[in-house]
Amino acid sequence: MSKIGVGGLFKRVPPDDEGGLTKDEMFDLMSNHRRRYIIHHCKQEQDPISLSDLAEQVAAWEKDKSIAELESAERKTVYTSLQQTHLPRLERAGIVTYDDGEVELTNQTERLDIYLDIVPENSIPWGVYYLGLSGLSCVVVAALWAGVLPTDVIPTLAYPTAIVVAFTISAAYHTLTNRRYRFENLDHPP
Repeated sequence: MSKIGVGGLFKRVPPDDEGGLTKDEMFDLMSNHRRRYIIHHCKQEQDPISLSDLAEQVAAWEKDKSIAELESAERKTVYTSLQQTHLPRLERAGIVTYDDGEVELTNQTERLDIYLDIVPENSIPWGVYYLGLSGLSCVVVAALWAGVLPTDVIPTLAYPTAIVVAFTISAAYHTLTNRRYRFENLDHPP
């Protein structure tokens, strides 16, 4: 169980499941861009990463520069911040292991994936899309029941078949889009 401080008093908060972090703790961890950058880079590498390499990449993303363009002070500032603040925090949460200058993700990171989904700008939420598709399907079925849609020229089963095909294509596209926008598949972390 976690403790949340409130006015000097601590209240025990149960985790979402056995031994895990609460949603609030996960959102709090992910609220800092450097911690998101750490997780993003570690997911891309999939092997342990040296702290110096990690700090260089995080600094490059922050400054929107290539690693070669970074100044020593920029590297050092990020290195110190990661070493003293962010890596210990992620390690206490069980997200990374940090030992002998090497950083590696733990299996606990998989629980964060649902909170790391990236929704592209100007996109319609999938829930709204499927609600609209369901509404349209209901209108088509109701029109069939009412005898409004032609069934002489177009076979009756063509309408429900079109509905099933629309849902299948939508679900396939939804799945592919989600994979493309997975946190670790982006070039630059959000």
